[in-house]
Amino acid sequence: MGNIKNLEGKYIINTYNRNPDLTPLLIKAEGSWLWDEQGRKYLDFLSGLAVNVVGHCHPEVVRAIGEQAARLIHTSNLYYSEPQVELARVLVENSLPGGKVFFANSGAEANEAAIKLARKKDPGRYKIVTAYNSFHGRTMATLSATGQPKHHQAFQPIVEGFSYAHFNDLGSFEELIDDQTAAVLIEPVQGEGGVHVAEESFLKGLRELCDRRGLLLIYDEVQCGMGRTGKLWAFENWGVSPDLFTVAKGLGGGLPIGALIVSAPYTALLQPGEHASTFGGNQVVCSAARAVFKILKEDGFMEQVQKKGLIMKEALKKAVSDYPNLVKDYRGVGLIYALELSEPAAKQVQGRCTEEGLLINAIGDNILRFLPPLTISENELKDGLKILNSLLTEHSAKN
Repeated sequence: MGNIKNLEGKYIINTYNRNPDLTPLLIKAEGSWLWDEQGRKYLDFLSGLAVNVVGHCHPEVVRAIGEQAARLIHTSNLYYSEPQVELARVLVENSLPGGKVFFANSGAEANEAAIKLARKKDPGRYKIVTAYNSFHGRTMATLSATGQPKHHQAFQPIVEGFSYAHFNDLGSFEELIDDQTAAVLIEPVQGEGGVHVAEESFLKGLRELCDRRGLLLIYDEVQCGMGRTGKLWAFENWGVSPDLFTVAKGLGGGLPIGALIVSAPYTALLQPGEHASTFGGNQVVCSAARAVFKILKEDGFMEQVQKKGLIMKEALKKAVSDYPNLVKDYRGVGLIYALELSEPAAKQVQGRCTEEGLLINAIGDNILRFLPPLTISENELKDGLKILNSLLTEHSAKN
């Protein structure tokens, strides 16, 4: 372990701020569990940042990857691909029937494609309104779309054309729209911004506003899609469909893939030569994604996610009342939740959780985020919540 840490410091650019005393070297995984090089076991409440939606090394995903890799790994998008077409078919038929898909390698790239399509729609209309506390990626355009000024500071000037309104405040969005506005880009559930859930009236109001002003309504479901909210797509919770939406993270079951799904009226906007991706939607990642999708569509799967989500909700709700001086609020839906702390103790609690065998995520100084695999058992979920509760008790007693 020590040698790996030293080699990492020598050869890898330090962009992740790992704590060498608390960050394990993980070497294998199965289901909801991971093991480090010393054989220590960790319960996963992070899912590789919402990626491992069907857990680690799911047999069907492993089988799909292995069979496809043995047959054909990559050809580029100059040639037809059966796994790609079949994945596109199930995505479209289960989201925006009549639409089409563009495949990329990540959520940021999928959002880049959405931004380019929106700017192509109406010449002269290039502005896009997003929300404060949003997160849309780390490329220059998606970084500029992200409504968190702290991410912009080191990279000025950012890409022009983006403005930021207040989440769940329809009036603030309307105030920013003018004749040069092309689209509204919104996360139905803000993930990196602290797990803020959209209100139904807000999304319905955005839909009406975009229709009235001739704007595209774009959803970023990179983190909150693929069953994370207890529905296949987050927007299904409110019944408010977008014109286009992006998905990534959980789509590939651990492999890098992103997708832009475009509704029927706008599928011809991007033409050959205007956008592309060398690796986007290659045979292996699409085969993995098809396996993930099949699992999510099994009878009763989403109902189980919803049931487990209620278990998490009740536990976090109880934490607010049990630790009034430490826990300020809880937010979430399905199996994406956050605790907002009253003091800057998130990293401290996260570190203690790691020491006790529970992997969670600290966002900034005072927010803990929970993203367990959708396949986690109820007993595993309860065990993880018990560890969290014991450490909240510990921290409260010390302070």
